[in-house]
Amino acid sequence: QVQLVESGGGPVQPGGSLRLSCTASEITGRLYVMGWYRQTPENQRELVAVISNVGSRRYSDFARGRFTISGPGANKTVTLEMNHLKIEDTAMYYCNIGGSVWSPGDYWGQGTQVTVSS
Repeated sequence: QVQLVESGGGPVQPGGSLRLSCTASEITGRLYVMGWYRQTPENQRELVAVISNVGSRRYSDFARGRFTISGPGANKTVTLEMNHLKIEDTAMYYCNIGGSVWSPGDYWGQGTQVTVSS
């Protein structure tokens, strides 16, 4: 059973920055994808950004240009740098690991809250 440990959420003012990190307890398979999804009480869980271990990346439209995903390296950690945060970025952010940049995998972290407010 893969466990994902997330860190880095919290409150931030509009225009500010946050860094989210997620570390996997183990990784199996030669090709895999790690990344971030987010969810609010009103909306379904949606893609933020994902990256494969061979460097393929996929960003949602709202993340492109503001967020940068990096990793996963030998430390099995993926990092999401979020800049120019907006109030509408407020959500619970979930780490995920799976096999495709087009759909989430089977394992989720517990979530970390990001709250953007003035």
